[in-house]
Amino acid sequence: MVGFKPTDVPPTATVKFLGAGTAACIADLVTFPLDTAKVRLQIQGESKLAVAAKSAQYKGVFGTIATMVKNEGPKSLYNGLVAGLQRQMSFASVRIGLYDSVKQFYTKGSEHAGIGSRLLAGCTTGAMAVAVAQPTDVVKVRFQAQARTEGGKRYQGTLDAYKTIAREEGVRGLWKGTSPNITRNALVNCAELVTYDLIKDALLKYNLMTDNLPCHFTSAFGAGFCTTVIASPVDVVKTRYMNSAPGQYGSAVNCALTMLRKEGPLAFYKGFTPSFLRLGSWNVVMFVTYEQLKRAMMAARGSWEAPF
Repeated sequence: MVGFKPTDVPPTATVKFLGAGTAACIADLVTFPLDTAKVRLQIQGESKLAVAAKSAQYKGVFGTIATMVKNEGPKSLYNGLVAGLQRQMSFASVRIGLYDSVKQFYTKGSEHAGIGSRLLAGCTTGAMAVAVAQPTDVVKVRFQAQARTEGGKRYQGTLDAYKTIAREEGVRGLWKGTSPNITRNALVNCAELVTYDLIKDALLKYNLMTDNLPCHFTSAFGAGFCTTVIASPVDVVKTRYMNSAPGQYGSAVNCALTMLRKEGPLAFYKGFTPSFLRLGSWNVVMFVTYEQLKRAMMAARGSWEAPF
């Protein structure tokens, strides 16, 4: 068997909470360039002046990455990484780490969880996570997109970004896009965690795989694809709205309607390929790491409690 073996004692809520945040940070380190490429493709076309100045600046995932490296240097692929890691440590810990606990709460401790309980748990932890981590998400998106502005960088550092947004747009600016982000993350959490849960349960139930790395990999890959299909439209609106100048859009709904009117329905799937590459690979790295971290932490805990 590859990796750590399952422990006799189920992982505690604390182990899941810490393990989820750590695994998500590792996944972000691996996949961040794809996320940055996704953001650049999503915002491309929202400004007619930008389009006129740089027609079709980005073409495809790897074309976007190559253009960024050529024009801005390799470091540009990791713009906003600090805020991204801050986001994952606070965000994933809540939405993923607390998912099982909330699911058990809705099922009143029953081991059998129906699809309704799983969906409800996913929506709940997704909304809770946004309430905690929204400012970090706003700063991350602004950093990833800032090359589109003229006259130098928009922000000089992560702390400067928090201060500048709060000063120029008010504290509410740090919570910009909360509504579409709650919607997006309710969808993402449900699609990601529930799909992973269902695929994994089916593989184990029908003895297609055992509870090891190949099973976790397959479940995570399937969850990544389903999540991308469901969440892409809301993700594009969230990115556009978070990155917009004050007053550019009246609301997230206005942003969506403006996109539909000016760019057509396909605009909601801009950046789909990097979204899938990023979410698919992110899910694989995160879930595989998460499962292994839970087992490693419980094994270490067992050895501390019984050293002899």
